[in-house]
Amino acid sequence: MNMKMKVIFFFIAFVGLFLNLSAQQKQKRPAKASKEDIELLERARTFFKPLPKIADNPENPITPQKVKLGKMLYFDPRLSKSGLISCNSCHNLASYGVDNLPTSVGHKWQSGPRNAPTTLNSALHIAQFWDGRAKDVEEQAKGPILNPIEMAATEQLVIERIKSIPEYIKLFKQAFPNDQEPITYDNVAKAIASFERTLLTPSRFDKFLEGDVNALTPEEKEGLKIFIEVGCVTCHNGVGIGANMYQKFGLTKPYYEVIKYDDPSKIDEGRYAVTKNEGDKFVFKVPSLRNVTRTYPYFHDGSVWELERAVNIMAEIQLGRKLEPEQISKIVSFLGALEGQISQDALQLPILPASTEKTPKPEIK
Repeated sequence: MNMKMKVIFFFIAFVGLFLNLSAQQKQKRPAKASKEDIELLERARTFFKPLPKIADNPENPITPQKVKLGKMLYFDPRLSKSGLISCNSCHNLASYGVDNLPTSVGHKWQSGPRNAPTTLNSALHIAQFWDGRAKDVEEQAKGPILNPIEMAATEQLVIERIKSIPEYIKLFKQAFPNDQEPITYDNVAKAIASFERTLLTPSRFDKFLEGDVNALTPEEKEGLKIFIEVGCVTCHNGVGIGANMYQKFGLTKPYYEVIKYDDPSKIDEGRYAVTKNEGDKFVFKVPSLRNVTRTYPYFHDGSVWELERAVNIMAEIQLGRKLEPEQISKIVSFLGALEGQISQDALQLPILPASTEKTPKPEIK
């Protein structure tokens, strides 16, 4: 082959390679966004924000040592009087941070008055508990352990059990190296909260908000559009798609007239029990809708199991609207796009340190 032919051969090969690479790159590019998709994305961005990478607290900075310890404490039933109940019992990470019961079962089979909210993404909420009585997850973590109908322990019992376990003594020193006394009840709560602050679940909706208009299906986009247009975004907005404000449950009609109770004592006056302010009667923290397809049953009392029915009730008593079945179906389809990914690290069970002969025994009675 002479030099001229070689040049022609390499030129043809180069052109073929270039065209092939161009074709591959074209296949990888997402389809061009339509005008409607761009408009929906821009509108959605005025109401919602994608999840941050971290939910840190300057007063309780996240460190690997705190998270490791907090995860162990989250799963350790020895924080309960009976040695049977852990944080994960009612906030099971394998079922999206809930127990899927109307109200949780606690010490001596007692049942609490309210549905257990998910711990996933909860560090981003305006406050904790349905009535907002705890300002953050650090404060929230202290409550259930001492509640007589939940874990029923005492601060003294918790600290005594932890101090009897050499590995926990070591882990607390590593997690709180600047504390003269690392093992305190406040630090138990701070460690658990540090772990909970890592429980963020990015979803396809976050990808959509970040600019990938193909992250949602056409039906989910229709549902998002309806969700905005009928007014659901009035309360369910922001990074949590809710959980950033308080609202009366039953704006257009009393909720207990729609959710009929056999026992009138089940009617919950919400935040009023905390503030004693008449204006707070039947007011609750607006729940986050992230992972809502997995956190049934719904509402503060877990009285509704079907998401379609919950959407219908909310439209009736909050918006004063009667939605068509097709509208409800599309909204529910959109809500499915809020189901996020739980990190594999969070789902992997920790190996808990062994008790010693000094560890206080479980108290069943």
